[in-house]
Amino acid sequence: MNTVIIIDSSCDLPLQFIEENKIPALGLICHLDGEDHVDDFGKTLTYEYFYKRIREGSMPTTSQINVYRFEELFKKYVKEGKAIIYLAMSSKISGCFNSATVAKKLVEEEFKQADITVIDTKSASIGEGLLVYNAYEMLKNGATKEEIVSWVEENKLNVQLWFVVEDLMHLKKGGRLSAAKANIGTLLQMKPMLCVDKEGNLKNTNNIRGRKKAIKSLFDRFEENMVLDENSVIAISHGDCFEDALYLKDIIIEKYKVKKVIINHVGPVIGSHTGAGMISLCFIGKHRVI
Repeated sequence: MNTVIIIDSSCDLPLQFIEENKIPALGLICHLDGEDHVDDFGKTLTYEYFYKRIREGSMPTTSQINVYRFEELFKKYVKEGKAIIYLAMSSKISGCFNSATVAKKLVEEEFKQADITVIDTKSASIGEGLLVYNAYEMLKNGATKEEIVSWVEENKLNVQLWFVVEDLMHLKKGGRLSAAKANIGTLLQMKPMLCVDKEGNLKNTNNIRGRKKAIKSLFDRFEENMVLDENSVIAISHGDCFEDALYLKDIIIEKYKVKKVIINHVGPVIGSHTGAGMISLCFIGKHRVI
C-alpha cells in the first residue's frame, strides 16, 4: 500500500517544495480586511500583500480546518488504497489535530480498510515544516509508513523552534502579552524571544533589547542546542524581513557546515499572530528541556 503524507498550510514550507513533491495540503483560513482567504502558501494571498496590510494596520485572524474538509481528503486517499499520515500543528496552538482525529474516526467507521495516522507534531510554522521536509525525504527514499511515523514520533521533541517578534501588538491581541507589557516593551525596543516547549505551547523565554542583538540570540540558541551531522537541514522563516533571514543564515554557515538552509516567509496562519518582522530559526537538535 502506498503512503501519502498530508500537511496543512501552517507548516510554512516554500510553495516550490509543495508543488515539486505534489504534497496534498489543506489551507487554514485567514480573515483579512473583511474577506476570507484560504492560505495556499502565498499563491493567491501573496506574502507581500499580506505583510503590506499588516504594516498598514490590519489585524487579521485565522480559523482552523474543520472536520468535514479533513474527512473528504482522507476519504479520497483511502479510496485510492493509500495509507495516510497527517502531520498536524501542535494541539496546544490549533484545533486542527483534534478535527483531524475526529475525521479519522469517521472515515475508519465507513472504510474498515482505512489506514490513517494523525500526528501531533508539538510544533508549528517551520518547525512543523522541518518534520514534513524530513518525512518526505524518507518517503522519496523508499521508507515505509511505519518507519516514517516512528522517525517523526522519535524526533518531534528534538525540533528546536526559536523566534523573535518585532511587533508586540500582535502578541497582545493574541493574549500572549498584557497590554502594559506590550506598551512598555515597545517603548524600550524590547524583542520577546519565544520557543515551542515540550508540551507544544509557545513560551516566552526572555526579552532582548535591540533587533541585531535579538537575531544574534537566535544564533546563540542554535549553538546551545544543535546536534549537527553532514545531513543537517536548518530552516529560517521570516515575517517579510528577508535581509534579516539572510544575515542569520550567514552567521550560522560562516561557522558551521550544514547540508541545506531553507528560507521562507511566515505565512498568514502564523503571521496573523506574530506580525511583520518576526524571524525564527528551526533545527533538529537536543531534546527540548523547556
